[in-house]
Amino acid sequence: MTGLVPLAAGPSPLWYATRAGGTVALVLLTATVALGVAVGGRHIPRRLARFEVSALHRNLSVLTLVFLALHIVTAILDTFVHLGWWVAVVPFAASYRPLWLGLGTVAFDLLLAVAATSTVRLRMGQRWWKTVHWLAYAAWPVALFHAAGTGTDTRLTLQLALYAACAALVVAAVWWRLYRAGPGRVAMRLWAGVTAAAMPVVLAAFMNSGPLQPGWAQRAGASTSTGTGTVHSTPAPTDDHEGGSE
Repeated sequence: MTGLVPLAAGPSPLWYATRAGGTVALVLLTATVALGVAVGGRHIPRRLARFEVSALHRNLSVLTLVFLALHIVTAILDTFVHLGWWVAVVPFAASYRPLWLGLGTVAFDLLLAVAATSTVRLRMGQRWWKTVHWLAYAAWPVALFHAAGTGTDTRLTLQLALYAACAALVVAAVWWRLYRAGPGRVAMRLWAGVTAAAMPVVLAAFMNSGPLQPGWAQRAGASTSTGTGTVHSTPAPTDDHEGGSE
């Protein structure tokens, strides 16, 4: 019929590259955060040299940004869902799943702030740099909820296991840091411990009431949009045939 757009055969290779890039970026960010929490400050195990830990932490951070860039670029270049380049830096500007894509943008912006200030670390001073550096820790739960909310592999057993492992690793790192910290600052340590323990519970509750329920794709905002730069050339993915952790 005239005026109808022919249906595409399915997601393109770029769509699957977005899935892979997002998943690897989340794993690397989790490893970066867990390492920074567990051995940060004065609590580096004696068998490890400080420069070795710093180098590993830095390399993990760089790899995280590389795969995050792959994740973003392939998502924008893919025509299965049309996203403008501004979506990468302007939170909640997309018509496709605006909330969950927006969380990913927030996480990316936080990590960019950390990376940018790291290049001028000596000029801005150690105290201010450490303050900004905490944004990397804030980016992790935001990225995890972004993946769970918009990630279209969320209902797969392996993906659920991955989210659980990421959450468990960071919580274990926090509790290890608290265990090694010794006495003092009881209120702050109690708050950190309770918050770390509560995060997986909140994530599980969200998954149970949201992404794991039928029809989540439609409720999350996967419907076709006619906004500029976001018109879908193909139907929005369904819960059972969606591609990837965006």
